[in-house]
Amino acid sequence: MRDPLSGTIRNIAPSGIRKFFDLVAEMPDAISLGVGEPDFDTPWHVRDEGIYALEKGRTFYTANAGLKELRQEIAAYLKRRQNLTYDPIKEVLVTVGGSEAIDLAMRAMLDAGDEVLIPEPSYVSYVPCAILAGGRPVSIPLQEKNSFRLTPEELEAHITDKTKLLVLPFPNNPTGAILEQKDLEAIAPIIQAHDLYVLSDEIYGELTYSGGRHISIAEQPGMQERTILINGFSKAYAMTGWRLGYACGPAEILSQMTKIHQFAIMCAPTTSQYAAVEAMKNGDQDVAQMRESYNQRRRFLLHELREMKLPVFEPLGAFYVFPNISGFGMGSTEFCEKLLQEEKVAVVPGNAFGDSGEGFVRISYAYSLEALKKALERIRRFLEKH
Repeated sequence: MRDPLSGTIRNIAPSGIRKFFDLVAEMPDAISLGVGEPDFDTPWHVRDEGIYALEKGRTFYTANAGLKELRQEIAAYLKRRQNLTYDPIKEVLVTVGGSEAIDLAMRAMLDAGDEVLIPEPSYVSYVPCAILAGGRPVSIPLQEKNSFRLTPEELEAHITDKTKLLVLPFPNNPTGAILEQKDLEAIAPIIQAHDLYVLSDEIYGELTYSGGRHISIAEQPGMQERTILINGFSKAYAMTGWRLGYACGPAEILSQMTKIHQFAIMCAPTTSQYAAVEAMKNGDQDVAQMRESYNQRRRFLLHELREMKLPVFEPLGAFYVFPNISGFGMGSTEFCEKLLQEEKVAVVPGNAFGDSGEGFVRISYAYSLEALKKALERIRRFLEKH
């Protein structure tokens, strides 16, 4: 029989994170620090609005681009938080999570052979989405000595005449690295000089701990017209299962993304959209409280890992730490497998996020302090043994 599968999809490896999730599922007494998911419930007033929408029978399709009211609230939020102005009708698209927005942007913008610069380590979907869109992913290995920030020199060194799109995955999963104003000011002129576009994944934008607010590349002079800003509700509002994200950018690009979304998806879940309106209107305090809790856990985890003499730079965003385990004579995968087998603690190997993640592991602190304390006792035993 003829092979029923595309050669392209056959050659894309499954997520390197999935293997450890599957192993943990078979170990009921294991502690997982591997999931990038808030341990908080969605705030009650947001859930209540979703319940109310169901009770009122609001279960029909919305406009392809999303509820007008939600798009207006997204535009108001970005104006309030980042002083960015978007037309809610033409420049905002509501998607099924931020991941769909990433996929749509790449499919709308890339032709066969266009190069996509992806700073790594980074979220696992950028490379597959670029390939599925016909593009060619080009990794920019980031360095621990630079706190895993993208430097102008690293960016310039990887640009060719085929480069079209730069992914900016900050605050970063898995490293927790951020880009500050000075970093963005340094790379924006390079982006403009080479006439590149930017996919700025800001899903962790509300979870920054540097003392200031998150700053977007779209805020830099001349950059909003060449940036697709991706964000969503999963991380900041603890709404992972509601599957809701959004993209903002130039109307020319957003109209084509909406066209693909229209044919493939129709619209994001209606109940989730009504709940998200409430989150945008009245959720700032919820976000602030969760951010403070994450920051407490971050400081605790950093202190404990450093007490164990495990090298780790200070992450200032998201809810991950990325310690360096290269001194133990094991690769990232071997380290994580042995930690799970011997102490029943699951963390994620750094090489699941690109080759430059080898020698590191990702530990999520989206867990209670009690769970973190118990896991750290086991990690301490493991480190002393090895």
